[in-house]
Amino acid sequence: MDTARQQQFAGNPQSPADQFQASMTDAVFQRLSVFIKAQCGIELPPSKKIMLEGRIRKRLRILGMNSFEKYCHYLFSPEGVESELAHMLDVVTTNKTDFFREPGHFEYMIKSALPDLIELYGISAKCFRVWSAACSTGEEPFTLAMVLSEFVQTHPGFQYDILATDISNQVLERAREGVYEHDKIEPIPLGLRKKYLLKSKDPNKKIIKFVDEARNRITFKRLNLMDSSFHINEHMDVIFCRNVMIYFDKANQEKLINRFYQQLVSGGYLFLGHSETLTGMKTAFSYVAATIYRKP
Repeated sequence: MDTARQQQFAGNPQSPADQFQASMTDAVFQRLSVFIKAQCGIELPPSKKIMLEGRIRKRLRILGMNSFEKYCHYLFSPEGVESELAHMLDVVTTNKTDFFREPGHFEYMIKSALPDLIELYGISAKCFRVWSAACSTGEEPFTLAMVLSEFVQTHPGFQYDILATDISNQVLERAREGVYEHDKIEPIPLGLRKKYLLKSKDPNKKIIKFVDEARNRITFKRLNLMDSSFHINEHMDVIFCRNVMIYFDKANQEKLINRFYQQLVSGGYLFLGHSETLTGMKTAFSYVAATIYRKP
């Protein structure tokens, strides 16, 4: 790429791409919000207009465009759907997560859910499968990898796999690396840090990397929870889908919940976020504890 082109993509002050229109029009916001909801189920009320404008503006700079109207024209073209859709979803989706977020869930899984499933299916008769849906940058599946690896120490013969999915290719690439800034690992107990984390050999780099034992237990895959099929062949024993449904309307929430139901084994568990509930939904799940449900 020549220097002039690089400057344009970097947002050179002299570039036409930097001469943005003042703001996103209501008509463009409406088109984009309807499209985003259709693609990934996320609702964007008018109060989210400024947020969406700021995030889409990043794509305008990269593409060398100077108006939101031109961006929409490109996005809705066959070429845009092929080339730009994934990038647009990357900047629009919210990716906030931490290690050991809502720690009571992991404690319940170890002390109650897994023992119940082992009693139901036997400890060595199958490989137990755990799905981290909307895994973002990987903190949740790596937490699961540490917790389940510890569980194996006291339950010989226990086998497990972790599936981690997200709609965003960008966050999945970061998750696959298993590399994090040192200040992110504060919630991880010291004993687990010593067993599963490696410090950078460069003392000037405040980063850590997960050991292969943890990384090799996780399969990362791009998946849109609003697609007509999950394209997952195996039934799951446990599904974590936390703080995702809050962005969907009730119809899409109910659709997603019932597809999770079909994906679980009999007796399987579903863990939701602290502000999510199945109250009022048409579903066959049984309530177990706050934000924890089970397939009968």
